[in-house]
Amino acid sequence: MAQVCIYFQMHQPRRLRSYNVFDSSHDYFDDVGNRAILGRVAEKCYLPATRLILDLVKRHEGHFRVSYSITGTLLEQLEEGCPEVICLLRELAGTGCVEFLGETYHHSLAWLYSKEEFLEQVILHSEAIERLLGVKPRVFRNTELIYSNDLAKDLSGLGQFQGILTEGVDRVLDGRSPGGLYHVPGDAEVKVLLKNYYLSDDLAFRFSDTTWEHFPLDVKKYVGWINAINETGFSGPVERQPAGVVGGFDDRRLCNLFMDYETFGEHQWEDKGIFELLEGLPAGVLEGGKNCFVTVSEAIEGGGVSEAYDCPQIISWADEQRDTSAWVGNAMQASSLKALYQVEEKVKSAKDENALLQWRYLSTSDHFYYMCTKYFADGQVHDYFSPYDTPYDGYINFMNVLEDLKMRLGLVAE
Repeated sequence: MAQVCIYFQMHQPRRLRSYNVFDSSHDYFDDVGNRAILGRVAEKCYLPATRLILDLVKRHEGHFRVSYSITGTLLEQLEEGCPEVICLLRELAGTGCVEFLGETYHHSLAWLYSKEEFLEQVILHSEAIERLLGVKPRVFRNTELIYSNDLAKDLSGLGQFQGILTEGVDRVLDGRSPGGLYHVPGDAEVKVLLKNYYLSDDLAFRFSDTTWEHFPLDVKKYVGWINAINETGFSGPVERQPAGVVGGFDDRRLCNLFMDYETFGEHQWEDKGIFELLEGLPAGVLEGGKNCFVTVSEAIEGGGVSEAYDCPQIISWADEQRDTSAWVGNAMQASSLKALYQVEEKVKSAKDENALLQWRYLSTSDHFYYMCTKYFADGQVHDYFSPYDTPYDGYINFMNVLEDLKMRLGLVAE
């Protein structure tokens, strides 16, 4: 039986406004532009997709189950500009069929630079989820699925999470299936769920690509790929499947579909049929009793054989490399991140709550993603999300803001 575990990531950053060295204002963020983007995405994705998910949960009498991770920066903006989405998410939480994950509040790269700030943001996020949605996260996903063995060790001290989500990276799997149940090396109690990036990206990136060899993608074809997991542990066309399966898994095959929620209506437009596929997916998966849907905790608690996902090097779900080069791969990114975290202690000791909040908004990973200078397919994805004409514009704007924040607090550049 294939257990389909769907997890949606919901995030919108606080984008910076155009800021130069002659600007005397300490309002750094493009509030007007951010409200406009939130309104557009809510209209195209958050409202229709969430209403549809709620309807599907009810229509299939609880057999359709999903999980969400929502950043604190988005929760704040939804409270301010689109509280109806919060109400719908709260209604989803009340069904008992939808789970909400823990993460860093500000969608930051803090774990790479400051373990103290990382843990503070994890706690802040859990508190926000409990306050707004009435549930306490039990499974964690780090920003952009960034992960290594050390991350699991750092989280263990909180005693809150029974599992972690990350990418099913081929070089780490070494021939094994992303559909297996894994655990942290040295701690079989903390499980690791791996994204099936082939099937996830079929929806998130390739769905409307008319040059894709499998275009157009419909429910029957997609469910057929999911069903293939029941045979080999792998899914999709034959060319995606290694010659043999390494590792002894039981008959619980996981199909972990992890993707941005904005896939539905924003990245893949409604007129391309993405909502029709989403609406038909539960019936297709459940037909004949071959498969079922599970939340992330249910996937973990189902038991069965697990193996260690030994990942000493840092991975993520971004770009072809699936490492951290999307955010720290060039000198601009490295220097801006270093400058940001160099002043962490002084910002916190200044006891200026507004300045601390602005500093944390600056820690959001998107700002450094915009500075990426990759080419080809990866570069096109970065360009799609960036509000800047060039990565260099993003770097200059960010540094102008950070320098003003430092001068305002009487901090000198180090």
